[in-house]
Order: sequence, then structure tokens, then C-alpha cells
Amino acid sequence: MNESFNEEMAWRNLQDMQREMENRRLVDGGGPALRWWLPKLARRVWIVAGLATRRPPRWNPALVEPVADSGRARRPADIDAA
Repeated sequence: MNESFNEEMAWRNLQDMQREMENRRLVDGGGPALRWWLPKLARRVWIVAGLATRRPPRWNPALVEPVADSGRARRPADIDAA
């Protein structure tokens, strides 16, 4: 049998075991740390989502109507009502 194949498989198995141990530590034994971290993350997401909803709509240059005499553009009146 190829020795490098066995070494590669042994290395992969070791990495898998380390990942599994880390996952178990984070989920089972690290429960208090997870219980501390998850509400903080949820609070930040809630704040960011609230900030995003409070922003006024962005001005869209495609909705600009040109003013004939001055050559400048102005916003349509019905945009501010929305």
C-alpha cells in the first residue's frame, strides 16, 4: 500500500477530529460563551436593520425633469410626497 496515501488519510483524520473537538467545545462546553455572544450579535443586527429602514429614499437622477429655460434640472414634486 502507498505510504503517502496512509499519511495523507491519517492527517485528514486528525484534522477532522480536531474540528469535531472544536465544534463540540463551542456548542456543548462553550454554551455560556455562545449564550453571551449570540444576543450581542442579534442586537447589532437589529440596530443595523433599523438604521437601514430609517434612511430616506435615495435621489434617483433618472427621475429628474429638465427645466427648459435655465438648462438646470429639478426634482419632480411628487417624489417628496412619497
